[in-house]
Amino acid sequence: MSIRVQRYIAILSVILFLVKIYAWYLTHSVTIFTDAMESTVNVIAGFIGLYSVILAAKPRDSNHPYGHGKVQFVTSAIEGALIMIAGLFIVYEAIAQLVDVKPLHKLDVGIWLILGTGIINFFVGRFAVSHGKKYRSLVVESAGQHLLSDAYATAGISIGILMVIFTKWVWLDSVVALCFAVIISITGYRVLRRSMAGIMDEADEKLLKEVVDFLQKNRRDQWIDLHNLRVIQYGDILHIDAHMSLPWYYSIAQGAKEIDALEELVKTHFGSKVELFIHVDGCLSYQCKLCAVKECPERKEVFIQQVEWNMHNVQTNAKHGEALN
Repeated sequence: MSIRVQRYIAILSVILFLVKIYAWYLTHSVTIFTDAMESTVNVIAGFIGLYSVILAAKPRDSNHPYGHGKVQFVTSAIEGALIMIAGLFIVYEAIAQLVDVKPLHKLDVGIWLILGTGIINFFVGRFAVSHGKKYRSLVVESAGQHLLSDAYATAGISIGILMVIFTKWVWLDSVVALCFAVIISITGYRVLRRSMAGIMDEADEKLLKEVVDFLQKNRRDQWIDLHNLRVIQYGDILHIDAHMSLPWYYSIAQGAKEIDALEELVKTHFGSKVELFIHVDGCLSYQCKLCAVKECPERKEVFIQQVEWNMHNVQTNAKHGEALN
């Protein structure tokens, strides 16, 4: 599904780019040139993104034991860098136009052309962002965010062109282009920053909190604690590593059953593409007061209260209650 969406985005980017180039050819407006330059990035990023989605969908192999999903961070980083470069190039052209003001032509036709591309980008961008979040595809979500920023830029650019039409102040064309060049550059930096965070395996706190809150809400009494938790997303595959304390007298078969239950629980919320690596620890006597297992045959202390799993205690490499022992 993500491959099909990204393919449509790539094809659409070519069509809209040609429309904007035609509008620039008609008008000679550096503001419309700004919009066309950002669409150049859309075209390149669209096809690079399509390649990365196809590659990320390949199953893991001996050379890539964690799969190919990390390529999406690389392609998103390229997209962010290209957006920033486009912003700088637009700054250059806008300053050149300010220094040597050239007449503009057929702005009434040009504004309708770019408005049409902006409306299309807005609706396609919203769909792509929604799809990317639902299926956890960074490339499709980044493409959608870029299309939305392109649509907002087109709206602002259209306002700028209207101002030029009504005031006859041709220099406004360059000023508007400079303003949106800054916005485009900031967008590129944000895409690049997020991609580099993924390449460096930076913790995704939003995703981690979602996992922790879901597990806390659905935990079983015999899941005494969860610690040393690490969560990372590669493409559409979610990797979860953790240590879990279970009653020490559980057999290997009982422990495996609990891990299977945990895996099935996670898949109900995060989809089928989940990999869990859970190390099972046996509980210790000082955890009795934190253990909610009813009719435990080995209980040494009266149960008081479970430790609620949160962002802090699930990441520490220590069993819950160890500090109080």
